[in-house]
Amino acid sequence: MHSRLLSLWWVVLFTVILCQPLLAQETTAQPEESATTEQAADASKVTVLDTLEKAMSGDGEAWQDLLARFLVPALIALGILIVGYFVASFLGRIVGAQVSKRVDLTLGRFLAQTIKYGLMVLIFLSVLGFFGVDVTSFAAVIAAMGFAVGMALQGTLSNFAAGVMLLVFRPFKVGEFILVGGESGTVEQIDLFTTRINTPENLHVIVPNSQVFGATITNYSRNGTRRIEVTVGVDYTADLDRTRRVLEAALAEVPGVLNDPPAEVYLSGLADSSVNWTMRAWSRTADFRGVTEKMMEAAKKGLDLNKIGIPFPQLDVHVTSTGNSHAA
Repeated sequence: MHSRLLSLWWVVLFTVILCQPLLAQETTAQPEESATTEQAADASKVTVLDTLEKAMSGDGEAWQDLLARFLVPALIALGILIVGYFVASFLGRIVGAQVSKRVDLTLGRFLAQTIKYGLMVLIFLSVLGFFGVDVTSFAAVIAAMGFAVGMALQGTLSNFAAGVMLLVFRPFKVGEFILVGGESGTVEQIDLFTTRINTPENLHVIVPNSQVFGATITNYSRNGTRRIEVTVGVDYTADLDRTRRVLEAALAEVPGVLNDPPAEVYLSGLADSSVNWTMRAWSRTADFRGVTEKMMEAAKKGLDLNKIGIPFPQLDVHVTSTGNSHAA
């Protein structure tokens, strides 16, 4: 039922709009018979006044002429506006609901209002054209106003455009931990103009969307798993094979380490005072910090249990004393 009513509304609306050129031709045909445009306007005014005077005096034909020339077009225009309002509201709700469901609620509401009022402006201009009003001047005024507003709100519009792109392409979502523009934290809200982030220090940071969309975005929460690397330095005197076995055994006991991809221990460098080993493993993103701490704890306990030293910076100070002789 609703689809049939909607189809009927569209048929009425587009029929009137498509008939606009024919009506405009009939309206503009009469002034061509006069000498000038001003004379045609004066003649039209006189005709209107004469018709109204005759109608008030009880002339039936004058009433019919008045109804045919003014009341019927006014009712048609009113009907177009009413139907157009419901159609614009219906289309705005449909598009807004789909965008809110699939993309974002804020963007859906904004598009719903934009479609509604944009269609109403077009319908209003069409009605003016139906009465023979030249809408070219209105278009010029709207264009000039749009240019002035665009220049005045250049920064705001850039933030708005970036906000729309963020809501459409979704490089991050609410609740994800990101690094952008030198700020890292959990995304609290994505608006059309700003992005709100809560940092690990519980600071609330508001970043303009133009700085977010134009910068490199690191999303720590998007992938389900993350790789962990813990580097451990041991003494040069420690046996390499024994150290590898100790670290592999310690890594195998860490809870939260995934079996696929498999964990590994490899020799990663020969530093100034230590032989560096790297323990590499994968964990769920939500367990990243906890598993990282458990890996370091397991490495320390395993090395201590097997008497493998972990070097630390040392400073040797040599003091030289010299004797002073005094002449008597």
